Amino acid sequence: MAAKKEEKQNITVEEAFAKIEEKIEALESEDISLEDSFKEYQEGMKLLKSCHDMIEQVEQKVQKIAEDGSLEDFE
Repeated sequence: MAAKKEEKQNITVEEAFAKIEEKIEALESEDISLEDSFKEYQEGMKLLKSCHDMIEQVEQKVQKIAEDGSLEDFE
């Protein structure tokens, strides 16, 4: 289980979105069972949360250089 968490931390936002697309395609499949659809949904939601967290971290780090050369938080 620890390896699974470590893998998710090393995934990029782009890779996560690609995996989300795969989950959506699986959910749209006509021959998916209810159990499998629930599993795909759960995994997709975890990926979405991971994307949100990664994007939020980047937003917090984004800074701009003010005219006087000091760093200010990006708004």
